[in-house]
Amino acid sequence: MKLISWNVNGLRACIGKGFLDFVNFIDADVICLQETKLQPHQIELDLPQYHIYWNSADKKGYSGTAVFTKQEPLSVTYDFGEDIHRHEGRVITCEYPDFYLVCCYTPNSQDELRRLSYRMEWEDALRQYLCELDTIKPVVYCGDLNVAHEEIDLKNPKTNHFNPGFSDEERGKMTQLLSSGFLDSFRTLYPDKTDAYSWWSYRAQSRARNVGWRIDYFIVSERLRSRIENADILSEVMGSDHCPVLLELKEEEK
Repeated sequence: MKLISWNVNGLRACIGKGFLDFVNFIDADVICLQETKLQPHQIELDLPQYHIYWNSADKKGYSGTAVFTKQEPLSVTYDFGEDIHRHEGRVITCEYPDFYLVCCYTPNSQDELRRLSYRMEWEDALRQYLCELDTIKPVVYCGDLNVAHEEIDLKNPKTNHFNPGFSDEERGKMTQLLSSGFLDSFRTLYPDKTDAYSWWSYRAQSRARNVGWRIDYFIVSERLRSRIENADILSEVMGSDHCPVLLELKEEEK
């Protein structure tokens, strides 16, 4: 099973930069999108091979997630937890026979970490949600999680230490999640791989120089470890300031 996650930073803009060509080329079973920045009525897609599910923010042109899936899920739910987490279109959960898929666009802590306190609430509530799902069946949790977990996950860790996405608090929440029965699929296969990034600033030719951050993930339940066939970062794919990330899972052994 081939899964893709991509922060498209505005789906309508990304379509003008080759998004549909990528979708047809990659032929994934599931494609999870973040930062779609639209309401469903604002777009028409000719992708008959996919069931498409949208979760849009109350605020137009902001945030938003989508899941394109060849196999119709057993169930689909939107957002999670308390009402405070249910207005920015950040989470879609699809239930499949042998796992839950959670597509997520994690809130950014913003300049001067002014949204960090909310981010901490979000992280605790989402971890609880994932752990609850994990008691029922394994979880595949993916998306733009807005954190570079370790120093290896960004080009300039020293100068970014207290910046959004690399604060001690945000990194600590990722550590806590990974200590709760989950693993980072990419680092499971490539624990020491450097210069592997999924987001680059538009400034100073950062992408051309590969001055980036790895903030897009496939996190999976520990008991899916043996099913991880491949995890990759498709850095050659353009169209956004993020690139797609990929996970391939072996079929469940009967």
